[in-house]
Amino acid sequence: MSKPRFTPLDLAADKARALKLTPVSPETEKRLAEFVELLLLWQQRTNLIADSTVQQVWTRHVADSLQLLDPAPGARVWIDLGSGGGFPGIPIACALANAPGTRVHLVDSNGKKAAFLREAVRQLGVPAEVHHQRIENFGESVVGRADVVTARALAPLKELCRQASRFIETGAVGLFPKGQDVEVELTEAAKYWKLTAERIGSRTDPQGSIVVIRALTRKT
Repeated sequence: MSKPRFTPLDLAADKARALKLTPVSPETEKRLAEFVELLLLWQQRTNLIADSTVQQVWTRHVADSLQLLDPAPGARVWIDLGSGGGFPGIPIACALANAPGTRVHLVDSNGKKAAFLREAVRQLGVPAEVHHQRIENFGESVVGRADVVTARALAPLKELCRQASRFIETGAVGLFPKGQDVEVELTEAAKYWKLTAERIGSRTDPQGSIVVIRALTRKT
């Protein structure tokens, strides 16, 4: 299958829309541009994002990631479960690169994606650490120290609660971008979990929301 074609003009227009939605400093913009360039290079041989979203990589992926910063002001230690192509963890690390104490933990069990993440962290020089392991095997060193745990396009909310519970129960806030079926997912998760959650409208998807979970306990 051939890769989708796009032009620098397409990317420039998409970038302008994204940065209007989620403004950043010139230094952060430079890091993000370097990351997008690297991502598109690797995308030619490794499926990091859906081909259908390549022309909107800035709005669909970069801005969608950066909007998670607002619900967690002051957060410095982030856990990104199932990082895949680096979203939301790498854009967050780019934005917080100069904030003292920042560490973004990128967790992914896929070897090719972990290799991409390591190369991105190396080239960008951002305060992130790649963990090539299964989610259930990660976390002993950061339980109780994480400010935020997040995951994007990884699993239904019920499953995300299971994967993130040990972090949220020890003080982290869960930030989970969701689409138009968010109410269905919240209802299903509430069958198994007692959770304190709120929804924040997405800047990048009129039908989407960010689910913010501040407390979580498994029902017996």
